This record gives sequence, C-alpha cells and structure tokens, in this order.
Amino acid sequence: MATHPMIIRTIPRLRRTLAPYRDAGERIALVPTMGALHRGHLTLVREARRRARRVVVSIFVNPTQFAPNEDFGSYPRTFESDIKALTAAKVDLVWAPTAAVMYPEGFATRVAPEGAAKVGLEDKFRPHFFGGVATVVAKLFLQTAPDFALFGQKDYQQLRVVTQMAKDLDLGLKVVGVPTVREKDGLALSSRNAYLSATERAVAPALARVLKAGAARIKMGEPIEMVLEEAKTEITRAGFVLDYLEARHAETLTPIASRKDGPIRLLVAAKLGKTRLIDNLAV
Repeated sequence: MATHPMIIRTIPRLRRTLAPYRDAGERIALVPTMGALHRGHLTLVREARRRARRVVVSIFVNPTQFAPNEDFGSYPRTFESDIKALTAAKVDLVWAPTAAVMYPEGFATRVAPEGAAKVGLEDKFRPHFFGGVATVVAKLFLQTAPDFALFGQKDYQQLRVVTQMAKDLDLGLKVVGVPTVREKDGLALSSRNAYLSATERAVAPALARVLKAGAARIKMGEPIEMVLEEAKTEITRAGFVLDYLEARHAETLTPIASRKDGPIRLLVAAKLGKTRLIDNLAV
C-alpha cells in the first residue's frame, strides 16, 4: 500500500523535515502547483522522481497572481483527490501553506521580474501576473531549497521568467521545463479545462491544430507574417476570441521576423466562452 505523503503547513516544520534529507546527501526536487492536479502535474512528479531521491509538491493557490476580475475564488480546489494522486505517485512531502503563512501581516517585499516578463505576451493582458508568480516561486525555492524545480512548458513564458529569476538571484537550483502533456485530440492539459462546456471542449483542440500546422509551414520556409495572419483568421473562425498569436525567440521571447533570428516558439492565448486557454509549440 502506498505511503501517504507528509502534509506540512508551517515553515519551521518544513525545514525540520527537509534537513535530514540534506544531511544524508539526498537530492530534493520541487514541483510547484496550485492543486487541481491532472496528468500534466503527475508527469512533472515522475520526472522529479527520476532526478531526485526526495520529491516535494507544493499546493498553494496564489492570490497575488490573480487580478480582481479573475477566477481566484472559483479556481478548482481538489485537495483530497490531489493527495490521493500524490500518494499513488509516491511523493514524500506536500507543502500546503495557507495565505497567512505565505503572506503574513506586514509582508512588504515583492519580486519584480523584467526580461521575458515584459515582452507583450501574457504580461500585456495580465500585467500583475508575473510579479505574483515570481514572488511566490522565489519564496517556494527559498523555503524548500531544492536541487531541481520542475515546470510544464505549457506555461512557456512563466517557465522562461522563473528560469531567469533563479539564475539572476543565484538561487542554486536547476529549473527543468517538461514538455506539455496533451489529450489525444491535442488539447494541452490545464486545470482550467474543467470550465469548458461540452461544445467548447469539442472546439478547443483547434488551438493546438493551428499551432502545429503553422509550425510546419514556417519550417518549410513560408513567411512567418503570412502564416501567423492566416492562423489568426482560422482561430477566430473556430469561435475563439484571440488575445495573441506570436512567433518569438524561444529563449528571450523577443519578436522575430524570420527563421534566421534564432530558435522559434509559437505562443497563443485565446478565450473560448469564459475560459482562457494558452498553448505554445516549438518550430
């Protein structure tokens, strides 16, 4: 029978629990999550287990990355089923602090990322987002001091921001990006997919199909601008309200005009009904 992971809610106990692992020279991997776990998260856990002797999964719905008009209150919270899944995945420890633990009274310090956080993608539509993400992730890194931290490539701009932050602040860990996990029809797994109606769920895979077709056309040498314009039209015709579809440098996320400008990543965000979906693909 699988051993239930330790569930820890205070920083002193977290540090007391992790200390013996470090004293024994055991590597620690962290998988930061907001709960509502799906196969994508569990893929991160498996990769964490492959890299480290001890695996810590954090579950914390971070209020500072939600704007007042966003879905903090309704964001899926499935703690009991999450723990069952993490038990089956043989996770050692679940770090599940409250907001009062993460942001105690008088909290006054925040991380303000630039670089990939200020390139006109997610930051254009959610200007509060990366400051909230960078602050909470920096705290998670400092609290757990892992050797590795694993993030999905689905949130690609977030991955680039977090990777740069860990490097710039000398946090002493390796950030690992794990390929996006998809449904059989191509839809990228996301906790927010639960918001989709049956009709919307049938339409949603069009986003991935358009990305895949666009990447193939760019690889074949077709002009990037033309490919993107036609892809935008196709996404809109499918029923999405498009926020952006961009071809960016895969590392810096700066705009590019041709394949000569470096490795390319296509990134898209669009609303389908009330649900906002994001996705990306390497060219």
